[in-house]
Amino acid sequence: MSITTYSELKTSIANWLDRDDLTSVIPDFIMLAEHQMERSIRHYKMVERSSGALDSQYSAVPADWLETIRFSITDNNTSKVEQTTVSDLMDKRAAGLNQTGLPKFYAHVGETFELYPTPDQTYTIELLYYQKIPALSDSQTTNWLLGDAPDAYLYGSLLQAAPYLGEDERVNVWSNLYTTAVTSLNAVNEKTRHSGTALRMRLAAY
Repeated sequence: MSITTYSELKTSIANWLDRDDLTSVIPDFIMLAEHQMERSIRHYKMVERSSGALDSQYSAVPADWLETIRFSITDNNTSKVEQTTVSDLMDKRAAGLNQTGLPKFYAHVGETFELYPTPDQTYTIELLYYQKIPALSDSQTTNWLLGDAPDAYLYGSLLQAAPYLGEDERVNVWSNLYTTAVTSLNAVNEKTRHSGTALRMRLAAY
């Protein structure tokens, strides 16, 4: 059967497991697989671009943020804000007597960006980042990853089912198939990055 929707994926998982009593937990297998794939996959279709105003020392990351690619201030001539560690940022702040001005450095502090120097006015920023995989549900019935790699979703979900079901001699097969699917996705991303083809990115408010 085809696997193009959340419902079809759940049915396929039940069929592969040869179980008809897992209706309530199969969504958990899918959710856990999505989190695993977010740690394993970096693909150009995950790239998001967000812009907005920055006027304080701390700024919240976007709700769908997964990993920062580039942080820039776009007022006048665009300038890149360099990533550093929280410890290094603290040292810079102490040495500079907590100065204000055009931010040149940022660090991740929990679910926020901390900027240094602290902005002395409102700046326009652009954040390029990897976006979380849009979670499948009864209302979000498909996403780009299910369209491109239903095998990754299927084998990833089957792997997450293994601890729940106990020993399953098929787990090594599923693991190898899942690894192949993820490796293939990441290879496509690398090929696209180095092909010279410009990526089209969505612009979101930030």
